[in-house]
Amino acid sequence: MRKAPFFGAFLTFSYCFVCCKPFAERHPNTSRPTPQNPGLSRLSLFLYLTPVHHARRTHRGPKLPAMLWVKSLHIVFVTSWFAGLFYLPRIFVNLAMVAPGSSAERERLMLMARKLMRFTTLLAIPAVALGLWLWLGYGIGKGPGNAWLHAKLALVLLVLGYHHACGVLLRKFGEERSTRSHRWYRWFNEIPVLLLLAIVVLVVVKPF
Repeated sequence: MRKAPFFGAFLTFSYCFVCCKPFAERHPNTSRPTPQNPGLSRLSLFLYLTPVHHARRTHRGPKLPAMLWVKSLHIVFVTSWFAGLFYLPRIFVNLAMVAPGSSAERERLMLMARKLMRFTTLLAIPAVALGLWLWLGYGIGKGPGNAWLHAKLALVLLVLGYHHACGVLLRKFGEERSTRSHRWYRWFNEIPVLLLLAIVVLVVVKPF
C-alpha cells in the first residue's frame, strides 16, 4: 500500500495544530496541569502520524530488506528467462523457412539457437531457485487465502514444460527431423506471452 503523500501529511499536521488542543485546555476542571509547551506535544503527535514514522517502524527488522533483495533478483532472472523463451522460437521460425541447400544459413541459425538455449537454461535455474526461496524460506504465499500461489506454481510447471519442448525441437532441427511449418512455430511462440501474462496477473492482482 502506498504511503500518504506529503500534502496529506501537511493536512494532518494542520488539523492537529488547530483542533487537537491540550487535554487541560479542553477539560479545565481536571487536575492535570497544562503543558508548558503545547506546540511540542502537537509536534510529537504530528511526527507520530506521519508516514515516515511508520515506515521506520515497518523496516526496522533485518529480515525485510534481505527478502526484498531476493525478490528483486528473482524478478530480474525471471524476466531474462522469458526473454530467451520469447526469442528462441523466432529462430525456429527462421530455421523452418530456410531453403533446401542453404547449409551456411542453417548452421548460423543453429549456432545462435544452441547458444541461446544454453544461456536461457542458465537463467532458468536461479529464477526457479529464488522463487522457491521466497516461498519456502520467507513464507510468501503460505497460509489461507493464497490460492493464487498454487495457480502460479502450476503455470511455472507449464513454463518449464515449454522450456523442455524448446530443447526437444532444437534437437530435431539439429537432426533435420523437423517437419512443422513456420506458421506452427509462430503460434508456438505466443505461448510464453500468455503464460507470463497469467503469472503477472496472479502475483499482482491475487484474484483468489
